[in-house]
Amino acid sequence: MGGLTFTHLDSPVGVLLLVRNEQGLRAISFERGGEPAPPPAAATRDDRAFDDIASELGAYFQRRLTEFKVKLNPAGTPFQRSVWDVLRSIPYGETRSYSQVAAAIGRPEAVRAVGTANGANPLPIIVPCHRVIGTNGSLTGFGGGLTAKRFLLDLETYAETLPR
Repeated sequence: MGGLTFTHLDSPVGVLLLVRNEQGLRAISFERGGEPAPPPAAATRDDRAFDDIASELGAYFQRRLTEFKVKLNPAGTPFQRSVWDVLRSIPYGETRSYSQVAAAIGRPEAVRAVGTANGANPLPIIVPCHRVIGTNGSLTGFGGGLTAKRFLLDLETYAETLPR
């Protein structure tokens, strides 16, 4: 494969930009203003390099997958990575508050920093930052917009009531 590759993938939450390298998936970006996110300048398009990810995302959106297995390689600080690890541990169909995530990393005073790390998550959906909500249960910022966040939370919540 060599270097960065990308593809655009149609999804129920808009066209997603997927970026990967040989070590794993680097980024998922939502469209902005109805336009797909632009790929990194050094990336080349290779749609077939994303068959595994496209398959898992498709199954997720069809309520047939609750845990992603694709190899991830996000760039981030040790603090960000600790937050993202906690996000990955939030069970499908459940939510946590920012303060619960801060407590889970052993830094209960770091609620704002957790919010910043959550917002910097380069792999939304797969690293489920949409599962983090305000302490009062309110939806808070999401890179894909609050409509997409609500869609993802509803998708997961209603999947629990569907026959398998």
